[in-house]
Amino acid sequence: MIPRIKHVEPLPELMLSIVFDDGRRVLYNVADDLALPGYDALRDVPGLFDQVQLDQSRTVVCWTDDIDLPSDTLYEYGREA
Repeated sequence: MIPRIKHVEPLPELMLSIVFDDGRRVLYNVADDLALPGYDALRDVPGLFDQVQLDQSRTVVCWTDDIDLPSDTLYEYGREA
């Protein structure tokens, strides 16, 4: 089953605080993904990182049409908060 996200909050230093429907809380370091095509905009465009949103299915966090992260990646690689 794909984990659904209940809440996402941007933190300093390109960190996300994420709460999943099952109650798991993780911190995810988006800086680790800056090598992906286009993701460097999260660092370089002022205010973009803070505009993180959930898609309607609550299985993806996104910033633009081209910059997003799936919930299963966040669940697997996030560290316990």
